[in-house]
Amino acid sequence: MTSFSAQQRRALDEELSQRFIALDPAGYFLIKLDREAGELIAEHYGNGIDERGLATDPETGEVISCRGAGPREPLRVYRGRSAKELGMAISEGEGPHPLSCLDHALYLGRELQKAERCLEEGSDYIQD
Repeated sequence: MTSFSAQQRRALDEELSQRFIALDPAGYFLIKLDREAGELIAEHYGNGIDERGLATDPETGEVISCRGAGPREPLRVYRGRSAKELGMAISEGEGPHPLSCLDHALYLGRELQKAERCLEEGSDYIQD
C-alpha cells in the first residue's frame, strides 16, 4: 500500500480547491483570532446570489468585492475558545442556523480547526 506524502496531499487539496462551489444563500463567515482573549471569532454576513452565482450585497444588489470593499456589519458575531465550541455555537441549539449547505459547513469546520491551530502556535491565520 502506497501512502500519500504531505506534498501530494497539499497538491490534491489545491486541485480540489479549484472546483466550482455554489455559494451558501444563508451567507458567509469571516474568521478572526482574538489573541488577548484566546478566542476564535466568526462573523456571519448575509448575502444575495446573482444569476452568475456571485455574492451580492442584500441591500444594494451590488457584487461583493473580495478586495477593497467598504465595511459591512455582520449579522451576528460568534466567539469560542476552541473550534469545537465555536462550531457548536454556530450549528447547534435553537435556530435559525447561519448555514444551509453541507459543503459550507465542512469548509467552516476545516477553517476553524486551522484557526485554532494558529491561535495555539501563535502563527498568522489566513482564511482560504
